[in-house]
Amino acid sequence: MRSLKGWAYYVGYFALVALGIFHLYTAIFGTFEAYLQRSIHLLFALPLVFVYFPFSKKSPKDRVPWYDWILVFVSALPCLYAVLNYERIIYRIVQVEIVRPEELIFGIILVVTLLEATRRVVGLALTILASAMILYMYLGHLLPGQWKGMYVSFDRIIEHLYLTGEGIFSTPLGVSATIVMIFLIFGGFLEKSGTGNYFMDLAKAVAGKTAGGPAKIAVISSGLFGSISGSAVANVYATGTFTIPMMKQLGFQPTFAGAVEAVASSGGQIMPPVMGAAAFIMASFLGIPYSKIIVAAFIPALLYYFGAYIMVHLRAKKLNLKGLSEELIPSIKSVLKNIYIILPIVVLVVMILRGYTPMRAAIASIATCWLVSLLNKGRRMGPKQILDAIYLGSKNVFVVAIACATAGIVVGAVSLTGVGFKIVSLIFSLAGNNPFMALVMVAILSLILGMGLPTTAAYIVASALAVPALIKFGFSPLSSHMFVFYFAVFSAITPPVALAAYAASSISGASPNETGFQALKLGIIAILLPFAFCYDKAFLMQSTPFMNLFALISGICAALMLGTGIEGYLEGHINLATRFALILLGLLSLCAWIPIRLIGLTVGIALLLLLYHRLRKEKNAEKAI
Repeated sequence: MRSLKGWAYYVGYFALVALGIFHLYTAIFGTFEAYLQRSIHLLFALPLVFVYFPFSKKSPKDRVPWYDWILVFVSALPCLYAVLNYERIIYRIVQVEIVRPEELIFGIILVVTLLEATRRVVGLALTILASAMILYMYLGHLLPGQWKGMYVSFDRIIEHLYLTGEGIFSTPLGVSATIVMIFLIFGGFLEKSGTGNYFMDLAKAVAGKTAGGPAKIAVISSGLFGSISGSAVANVYATGTFTIPMMKQLGFQPTFAGAVEAVASSGGQIMPPVMGAAAFIMASFLGIPYSKIIVAAFIPALLYYFGAYIMVHLRAKKLNLKGLSEELIPSIKSVLKNIYIILPIVVLVVMILRGYTPMRAAIASIATCWLVSLLNKGRRMGPKQILDAIYLGSKNVFVVAIACATAGIVVGAVSLTGVGFKIVSLIFSLAGNNPFMALVMVAILSLILGMGLPTTAAYIVASALAVPALIKFGFSPLSSHMFVFYFAVFSAITPPVALAAYAASSISGASPNETGFQALKLGIIAILLPFAFCYDKAFLMQSTPFMNLFALISGICAALMLGTGIEGYLEGHINLATRFALILLGLLSLCAWIPIRLIGLTVGIALLLLLYHRLRKEKNAEKAI
């Protein structure tokens, strides 16, 4: 991303502030008609890509070259035309009225400039996928066999992508143009008001003195911060620049230090109350309140971070590592004294759970951020700081907006050509009518998509292609969408392409692949939980209170067994056979069949207690000698 100077900086600054103010206005007074709202959103986001993102690594990084200014102007024309003519566009009869020549030209310009913007912002993977889907729409009728598509004329393709709400301007871009944008601005206000720093201080105060303190600080602070940022890589750089060097200094190997941060940061996207753009899109796809997504995500998120925390604790005990020195840890008293700083988060959670829309809750939380800043002498937000907060939040819109718009091309191709039904048939035939094998195949598809796409785009594409198959196999819509979402998220720590692990390794200095494999071990429960909640809805808090509580207890015990078995330590080293037994019992503790789960829990807990007692006794005997 360019670091602009001079008048180009001010052009970008005021354009992003104007974008933010527009979205604040529509959040307070009501959004415009869907197509108009999305067109205005893209009218700002698409041209600004060419201001902030260079053509290549060799392009200027501190100024905008003349050819990018041309792209800024050209890319704005299709959206400007849509804004000025939106009433005629939304009332026209699709596939009946002819596409006007100027609409065809503007549609072509929009698709081409959007693909180029995607290449710059998101990467080649989504660009190639969207291009392939456009080619399939146009040439699919020439393919042989079951992949033969129906004939669609070129002007109808452009019409579908540009002049309807089923292509580029479909639901994903709509979520970016409403909820996501407000939450990005909320994130800017949180940063300016000091909430991010407070989370770090809170994590230090809670875990700083314990064994392996910095690693536990990474887990806690990344969970808290990630709940706001919703981006694994952004999370790594926000907290990892502090925690990774501290972990290395304390005695953790660089590979482990980077893996801890990658795992903790990736989990931020599944941590309520703000789980990133994909969770908002999921609520729209399912047609349910966002509060239900928050409730469903609570147990898996808690178990994920508990599992990571346990493994970090055991590794620290195994290496006999200590906590931070006293002078680096803020006192509990000073932290509690400033606890009012988290009031915006409290307001957000309470309002969402009481039934307010996410946008209303975010607006109230933004106002609370400003009020909280007035109580903090070093963080008081005047007019300049408010504009800076809007700019800071709006600057993060590019990846989400461009990914959502381009994912709309894929979604549009699926709806226009019926290729989604072919994918469902393929999954059915390969899975052999076995629901578990279908889950495995969809998990692999989601991981592959997540390796090359941002979480939001990976989720949109995978849900369009695979969720219908899972629903046909009998899994609930919520479980199916959450399953795809989780694997799209955790592709960030799944080799061979683990973006969060790569980001962490750039800070730790370790091998990216080694960091990725270590992160996969630390986050192993993230691979298991989606299968568990597909077969037992209690893991998503969709059952009775007793069964929901039983699922939580089962998950905690499973995390203890898996963590102990993988690390091979519990007050002392554990032999290989016992480690395998603990891992097996941990898997059984997540089984949907209650009798098997009870066996796994009973035997596993008994084994852990016996091990702890024996190893503790041996340790005390060694000390006595």
